Amino acid sequence: MIIEKVEYVWMDGRYVAWDEARVHVMTHALHYGTGVFEGVRGYAVGDNLYVFRLEDHLKRLYDSAKVYFMDIPYAQSELKDSIINLLKKNRLKSNCYIRPIVYRGFGEFGLNPLGSPVNCAVIAFPIGSYLKETGVRVRTSSWRRTPDECLPSAAKTCGAYVNSVLAKVEAVKSGYDEAILLDGNGYLAEGTGENIFIVKDHGIYTPPLSSSILEGVTRRTVINLAEDEGYRVLEVPLLKSELYRCDEAFFTGTAAEITPILQVDDRKVGDGSVGEVTSRLQRLFKDVVAGKVRRYRRWLTKVY
Repeated sequence: MIIEKVEYVWMDGRYVAWDEARVHVMTHALHYGTGVFEGVRGYAVGDNLYVFRLEDHLKRLYDSAKVYFMDIPYAQSELKDSIINLLKKNRLKSNCYIRPIVYRGFGEFGLNPLGSPVNCAVIAFPIGSYLKETGVRVRTSSWRRTPDECLPSAAKTCGAYVNSVLAKVEAVKSGYDEAILLDGNGYLAEGTGENIFIVKDHGIYTPPLSSSILEGVTRRTVINLAEDEGYRVLEVPLLKSELYRCDEAFFTGTAAEITPILQVDDRKVGDGSVGEVTSRLQRLFKDVVAGKVRRYRRWLTKVY
């Protein structure tokens, strides 16, 4: 995905020109992956811009930072205001992606990060579709998801995503759009940056948090929407073979939104087209992020 350059980046309380947003090569996170981050979406609706579930994303960011002994030097409300002001300063009025990141900067050398400062930045830029909203072809990866007892899966940490990078590159080089990783016990975990759901006999199933998955904000959103629509949603361990036998499957994520899975390991999912349940949830999700459904407007933070 090509990033469209904007005017400003927020770094440690200052608005810095895009080309001046730099870090030292001895930044601890650059060497050891000691950072946490979030992915947040803004949605343009007419002349308005709404940020979707900003409070939930920021809560997870601060929770992730706690896991790695990082005290973010800004209150959550301050960081929220900085994000809104950055969007305004860059005059963003189209669908956009917002990336807050907290990382260990340049301080002491070595694995112990405690002598390195905690730095904070926010980048926001226009974005279209991350994956094809008409559907993707995926493969199950030869790489397993890093288990929670090795890296806490509830924390969205920079270093953990090397696991996803390996799976993503393997999939792309094999001619697929995306990968699905299994957990250490051979059950379905998640995509490289997405949670996964399957539909079977009108029930909706998704791996539990114990399968070493990230507790996705969009995952929780879709569970809420589906249950409100009368669907039965179960969080249960899922075998790889259930992907081959299900009626529908889809990814969820901030970037991916709701992306249908049409093929897995060269096998059609259902009849190989976007299923009824997936289509219904896609339409509802689009209405929700556009502020068209009153009961869910509490999830939207207005910028303009």
